[in-house]
Amino acid sequence: MPRRILVDPAPLRESREFRLLFLGQLVSTIGSQLTVVAIPYQVYAQTRSSFQVGAVSLAQLVPLVAGSLIGGSVGDAVDRRLLLLVASTALTLTSGGLALNAVVPHPSLLALYLVSALAAGLGGFANPARNSVVPALVGTGNLVAALSFLQALAQVGAVAGPALGGVLIGHAGVAWVYGIDALTFLVAIAATAMMRPIPPAAGADRPGLRSIVEGLRYLRKRPIMQGAYLIDINAMVFGMPRALFPAIGLRVFHGGPAVVGYLFAAPGVGALAGALTTGWVGTLDRRGRAVVVAVVVWGMAITAFGFTRMLWPALVLLAIAGWADVISAVLRNTILQTLVPEHFRSRIIAIQLAVVQGGPRVGDLESGGVATLAGTQFSVVSGGLACVVGAVALALALPGFARHRASDLPLMPAVPHKDQARS
Repeated sequence: MPRRILVDPAPLRESREFRLLFLGQLVSTIGSQLTVVAIPYQVYAQTRSSFQVGAVSLAQLVPLVAGSLIGGSVGDAVDRRLLLLVASTALTLTSGGLALNAVVPHPSLLALYLVSALAAGLGGFANPARNSVVPALVGTGNLVAALSFLQALAQVGAVAGPALGGVLIGHAGVAWVYGIDALTFLVAIAATAMMRPIPPAAGADRPGLRSIVEGLRYLRKRPIMQGAYLIDINAMVFGMPRALFPAIGLRVFHGGPAVVGYLFAAPGVGALAGALTTGWVGTLDRRGRAVVVAVVVWGMAITAFGFTRMLWPALVLLAIAGWADVISAVLRNTILQTLVPEHFRSRIIAIQLAVVQGGPRVGDLESGGVATLAGTQFSVVSGGLACVVGAVALALALPGFARHRASDLPLMPAVPHKDQARS
């Protein structure tokens, strides 16, 4: 019974390359999540405006989407290990730039906008290659478990990063947070350097605009994939009130930076618990319907959070939302990874990552703007309800997605490495 509940450790046990990928990403993710608190906190501290918090997040959207699309095109056609090394080195420099800006007597708000936008673009450029190699490293049979481990990794960062970030900001200041983030990228660089080359997929197009357009054309004809994207956009735009966390932590719960960090971390706590107990998710056949249910649970939890005026119930509701979100994420990633052929995978995953990372930034502006016009509580509650309604509407509008079954797909083995093939 426990094995049906806990995530299967086979991907980490059987694949050296996946272990290295996991290690490097774990450390760098914790560092990156420190800045998830530091940037909005610094913006709010300088401006006292939730709208500005949402705006600085939105400023990252275009570079993120553009970087993802370009990175998807390049990732299908080059050695993905080299691509990850270059991107991680550049991200080290952007975090260092944020640290330098934070230590000057009058930190520049414009620099926060520009450097964080550049970092978002670089992250978008690297992520398609990092995510698209997973099926080749572990095979379809271990794909749900591998994606669950990556979700667990992301949530460890989402829990430890914001919580630690809030404490560090309160005791040492934002400059230390940015500096630590820069150091974590050095670990990612070392782990990636130890990996074997990851050559491009056979039959991949040359990188460029034509390659990006071909990926979009491939997606246009596949409503199941479109459903996976659209239902996540719905949840992130309407049901992700993170731009309001500084105002809620400081004004509603009358706390300091640590309370703001707890609010950012709470969804990650639930998501981490969900990711580590996804053994049962691999047995689900009706994956599309399960995604719809998970998004509805997310929206209901956020709605209830909007009515809460006590800290601990609020954190529990955010944790429930995070649990539902990680179940949705694992299933959506599995649907996409199993439907897409390898020579399109980086490009399609690039679109997915643009949605996953870009949607919350649009949501930041939406929630911040609505809060400015109608109040914080109205923004949170209306967003949660819109998330629920949107999930049901999409299930009705895209019945092929809601009816998608795992049993309709063939199994794909992992690609053996040279030393494995000799043995």
